[in-house]
Amino acid sequence: MTQWLGPGAGLLARLVVGGVWIVAGATKLTDPAQSVAAVRAYQLLPGATAQPVGQLLPVIEVVVGVCLVLGLLTRWVALASALLFVAFIVGIVSVWARGITIDCGCFGGGGYDPNAAAKYPWEVARDAALLLASLGLARWPRTPWSLDEPLFRRAPARTADPGRLPSS
Repeated sequence: MTQWLGPGAGLLARLVVGGVWIVAGATKLTDPAQSVAAVRAYQLLPGATAQPVGQLLPVIEVVVGVCLVLGLLTRWVALASALLFVAFIVGIVSVWARGITIDCGCFGGGGYDPNAAAKYPWEVARDAALLLASLGLARWPRTPWSLDEPLFRRAPARTADPGRLPSS
């Protein structure tokens, strides 16, 4: 088991990325209409699609966050996290390139923001760092204090008894 910077880095990545997802999702769960409005502000999805995405996204974020914090299904959840960050980076870069000035809606809010363009580089950098952490967790999912360890521990390989002849 080779870790990127040791097991402590994996645990830290799990807690930070998971914590970000929990906070981001929880702030949007309380106002689903605002979450839908934030998704619509990106002008990327067909009108009918924005509503279910805006309503489901906070739930997905909280589930991904809780699973990462607990270390449950870490590899698969980290891959889902990475895909979400790629989608968010694409969304931010898209509105930036089209000259649309909106709050990213990452932690609630969303909609028109006259100062948004100045925030886009920071938001892309933040999401890129969290994307890299998610990819690290997908590559090296075994971390301390993870539920994956007791739930999915690999049984030691069985070795043949050297004193016993193989049966034919």
